[in-house]
Amino acid sequence: MSSHTNEIYISVDVETAGPNPGAYSLLSIGACLVLEPAKRFYVELQPVNDAITSEAMEVSQMGLEILKRRGRSPVEAMTRFAQWVEEVTPAEGRPVFVALNAAFDWMFVADYFHRFLGKNPFGHKALDMKAYFMGLRGIEWEATGFEAISKYYQIEQRLNHNALEDAVMQAALFRKMLEENLNREAR
Repeated sequence: MSSHTNEIYISVDVETAGPNPGAYSLLSIGACLVLEPAKRFYVELQPVNDAITSEAMEVSQMGLEILKRRGRSPVEAMTRFAQWVEEVTPAEGRPVFVALNAAFDWMFVADYFHRFLGKNPFGHKALDMKAYFMGLRGIEWEATGFEAISKYYQIEQRLNHNALEDAVMQAALFRKMLEENLNREAR
């Protein structure tokens, strides 16, 4: 479906304790291959501090005390995620981070990879689905929300803020965008 066969699109979603990685913790990461969504990854992380915003905690429905006990340390979580990315990326392939509003998810994942592992397996390859849809459809940014994209592709979905489930839903939408783009190129 991609004209660049060495690009391996990986849909990623995160849940966090607040709006930025400098002050708040990454709580969970969900990921799947866009073209093979059964290949999945999920991890919950121990918080790095107790800072939260009530809005973020309402969205994620995750509790810091529970994550302190059952979550993985950030080093272990990011090591496992990096290993999974490597496992699902062929030797000649290049993983591409794909997210709906990638600016948010990317900043947490990139920060944690660099802070806890010293490297990011994605390099600097982050693709924002909202921007892709905006360019594909020739519309304004405000018309690129999850609900608008789902409605356009007639896919009934609701984000439930489970990082893995949301990553899988994002992957379904991005596949539709890739198909639409491929059909345009074929004309």
